[in-house]
Amino acid sequence: MKLHIVARGRIGQSPEAELVERYALRLRGRLVISEIGDTARWPAFSQQQGPNRTVVLDERGRDLPSTDLATLLGRWRDDGAREVRFLIGAADGHDEATRKGADLLLGFGKATWPHMLVRAMLAEQLYRALSILEGHPYHRE
Repeated sequence: MKLHIVARGRIGQSPEAELVERYALRLRGRLVISEIGDTARWPAFSQQQGPNRTVVLDERGRDLPSTDLATLLGRWRDDGAREVRFLIGAADGHDEATRKGADLLLGFGKATWPHMLVRAMLAEQLYRALSILEGHPYHRE
């Protein structure tokens, strides 16, 4: 199953970009990152790829423990999802239609986080979730 972070704005050369790249390398090709402009439409899933999932990062979203995120991703994978897209919005967040279309609204607590930091936090959580599913000790190191 492909994990796809779709984020508004450019991360450029930054410490956050280095962290994202570190986890992308650890995920060995299972993580794709796309950047889109602040006013661009969110990419649509191709129906030819089968049952995919959309996760919208939102301050009103569910604050899931890493083990619960791993369980959910594992269930989606086992149900045949070929791709899970994680949408990270710009400063104003997401519109109501985007939130309503999500399979999951995911939050990292009640605080508002800079989009560059959210990318790094999400990449780490995705690596952690797959490590949990694979029985790798990273989760408890």
